[in-house]
Amino acid sequence: MNPPEFVEELRRLDFENTFNPYSDRCAVHDRDSARRRRRESLLAILEAAVGSEVDSLWIGRDLGYKGGRRTGLALTDDVHLDDHAGRWGVRIEKPTKGIVAERTAAAVWNVLNRIEVPVFLWNVFPLHPHKPSDQFTNRKHNSRERRAGQELLYELIRLLKPRRLIAIGEDAASTACRLRCGLEVFKVRHPGRGGRKKFLEQIWGLYGLFES
Repeated sequence: MNPPEFVEELRRLDFENTFNPYSDRCAVHDRDSARRRRRESLLAILEAAVGSEVDSLWIGRDLGYKGGRRTGLALTDDVHLDDHAGRWGVRIEKPTKGIVAERTAAAVWNVLNRIEVPVFLWNVFPLHPHKPSDQFTNRKHNSRERRAGQELLYELIRLLKPRRLIAIGEDAASTACRLRCGLEVFKVRHPGRGGRKKFLEQIWGLYGLFES
């Protein structure tokens, strides 16, 4: 599977009570061209990553309504969209109106901006799962959604050939250990719900950084 085929497979994913940022348009926050912009951004980053020696693939759980739902990029909110683009030397057209910050993205990019080696960000489930009554909520993906996400994650690992997998949180760790693909898996604390300090300490340790 090559990058265009990967993005196309992603675009086709469709589950109840989920938002697919590559095929769905949010009537409240999205620009008219949001779907196209998110697909193009992801494709550009994927193609840049394939041409790099990816040190690690960071894996989260699923897209959040304040972050990846809007940007189409895992663990990335509006505030850090340019940071993500800059790491891969690509240009990204902002797909949404306004600027919304996400705590998880802030914690991730706080340390990621100090890491120079190529790091690719992804999730076990690459869409935004939400509660039936409210699109602007987050819920944990179900087993059917996880299986679909695992298939794409497997293809992504084969495509990028990272040196190691870094799983953020319990759900990501269980999936990463199950797939593994012969790679080392490092589990770190999720930065949410009081885990920010531990998350940063563990990442600093993995990359030989020092607190500043």
